[in-house]
Amino acid sequence: MADVTLNALGKKCPMPILLTKKELNKMSSGQTLELIVDDKGALKDIPAMVNTTGNELVSTNESDAEIRFVIKKA
Repeated sequence: MADVTLNALGKKCPMPILLTKKELNKMSSGQTLELIVDDKGALKDIPAMVNTTGNELVSTNESDAEIRFVIKKA
């Protein structure tokens, strides 16, 4: 289970990215963030953002209604 859960359902790009960056900035190294979105654009945007920030994408789970990412803070 993640240390922090961020519900960004109903938010369209770029809001999930901005909210994720803001939340990660508040977290300590090694903590995990679960991001829940329903914007399919996040499937490309979130991994790209994680790559550029040096954090780790632990998992991605996609269902019909939502996409869940678990990100580990570097």
